[in-house]
Amino acid sequence: MTDASFSDPFDLSGKIALVTGASRGIGAEIAKLLAAKGAHVIVSSRKQDDCQKVVDEITSAGGAAEAVACHIGEPAQIDTLFAALTAKHGRLDVLVNNAATNPYFGPIVDTDPGVFQKTVDVNIRGYFYMSANAAKLMAANGGGSIVNVASVNGVVPGFQQGIYSITKAAVISMTKAFAVECASAGVRCNALLPGLTDTKFASVLVNTPEILKLALAHVPMRRVAQPSEMAGAVLYFASPASSYTTGAVLNVDGGYLSV
Repeated sequence: MTDASFSDPFDLSGKIALVTGASRGIGAEIAKLLAAKGAHVIVSSRKQDDCQKVVDEITSAGGAAEAVACHIGEPAQIDTLFAALTAKHGRLDVLVNNAATNPYFGPIVDTDPGVFQKTVDVNIRGYFYMSANAAKLMAANGGGSIVNVASVNGVVPGFQQGIYSITKAAVISMTKAFAVECASAGVRCNALLPGLTDTKFASVLVNTPEILKLALAHVPMRRVAQPSEMAGAVLYFASPASSYTTGAVLNVDGGYLSV
């Protein structure tokens, strides 16, 4: 890589980026920022109409984007997504695995088998097959960047969020495994670990005063993050600025994991 390529190390012009779980919250903010930096962003989530709303915001701001519905808990839908992506674009430069589920909040020993399987299917199997498909397509076109949105719960299990925390720990391990095996093909893989963030996904924590007070007692910055505060870290991993970074895990948590 020449010095000239770093005139703007965050420039994504000409890149094709796919962001899952991008219809709201952290995923939507990531999609908007990548588009603002020049990427053509494929906004993906379960519902086409919700994805299209984000696409409309991006295009209204002068960016390029398209909406493609996909439930990553369904392997057949992942296959369909990548078949369509390959046929239309022929390449993928950035994958952001952000879609996730956390359907159960309660004692780990009472986890329902169905809830267990659903969480694993989306948060582990979904991330794995998305990454495997992306890595092969990226390798065929000279490389690319995979960014996995994990969680601080993957390091310190969240109270009564047992199975979710287990799956996020798996995502961290998965990130490092892909980083090691795919580096020679020019494919980088890194992980973002968000702390408590004001999203619908985390609403049970953010909107319950007793739980929020307890949670913030362990956050040195003493506040909840906004979804937009996660996007910059993903831009770093997605861009030439992180060209020598793979297998990294970046905490964006207000200091939570430093306590």
